[in-house]
Amino acid sequence: MLKYYTRACNFYYGKYAYSLIKKKRALPLCGNKYIAFDNLEIFTRKKKKISSRVIHLKKISKLKNKEKNKIRNDLKKITSKRKNFLYKINFSYPSIMGILNMTPDSFSDGGKFNKGREASKHITKMIKDGASIIDVGGESTRPGSKTVEENIEWMRLKNVLKKFKKRYKKIALSIDTRKTKIMLNSIKYGADLINDVSGFSFEKNSLINLNKFNIAKVLHHMQGTPNTMQLNPKYENVLLDIYDFFEESIKNKFKDKKIILDPGIGFGKNLKHNLTLISNISLFHSLGFPILIGTSRKRFINQISGLYDSNERIGGTLASVLFLLSQGVQIFRVHNVKEVKQGILVFEKILKINEK
Repeated sequence: MLKYYTRACNFYYGKYAYSLIKKKRALPLCGNKYIAFDNLEIFTRKKKKISSRVIHLKKISKLKNKEKNKIRNDLKKITSKRKNFLYKINFSYPSIMGILNMTPDSFSDGGKFNKGREASKHITKMIKDGASIIDVGGESTRPGSKTVEENIEWMRLKNVLKKFKKRYKKIALSIDTRKTKIMLNSIKYGADLINDVSGFSFEKNSLINLNKFNIAKVLHHMQGTPNTMQLNPKYENVLLDIYDFFEESIKNKFKDKKIILDPGIGFGKNLKHNLTLISNISLFHSLGFPILIGTSRKRFINQISGLYDSNERIGGTLASVLFLLSQGVQIFRVHNVKEVKQGILVFEKILKINEK
């Protein structure tokens, strides 16, 4: 079976992007008039044979009918403004998801915020620093981690969740869990988003139960389990394999379309896989949903920086966030909220400095 994939590329920014769109020389990315593109990379896949080529938008009309129809349908999704289905979040602007690990063993900040008082202070700080979503988790999913029993995970989370919406009424609450019962308990306390790193495959009844509720979900990709995912991850083509996973899941598993896509940087991927996904992230816009990426403090930064690694890896995190922002990614899951917010504000100001 021959299959085509469409990636927007050759981007323009700020006032110049706006002028190109107005003159119909380029198209807006996800409805954003300040990010424009005028080229497409078209991937062709037939069994294990994969090829790609870059064409200008003007050349689409010269393609064969099957390919042309697919590309034009993809273009509608690439250029359309994303629907704002997540509480208090506008997908036309970048949003920061602050990480709250209520765990003793998370890879970066395990044990720092797993008590009620410390957790509350950290939530308040992240919101003050610019987070509009708080992602709360009670089970570490770092490479090599073991599954935590459901009752232990819930004990870690429940006090924070019970108080969250009373204290932070204008902030979206995300729950990072693989377990159905915890998802359902969280919804009772006002959760706005379910973030399951297993892609809702850890428990077979997760989506069946969630489909009864009007709640947004993160469709996350992970190869294997946290305990096995980094042993020897393999793909025919990591970019297209994950695209196919998203496409199949969206079509066959989800009752509603309140979906945010997360390709799962570091979850069953080696350095080359991670860099391939980051550098080609705009491919996933052709699915028509917002994109969430978590690169914060991850191992690939150390693998690149070597002797220049640091404890919090803020430099590497921010570099990846700003590149992903330039590719139209809408949500960034991070530890260092203030530094990332500062970087985004400065980056956007530079791009738009000549606007009138």
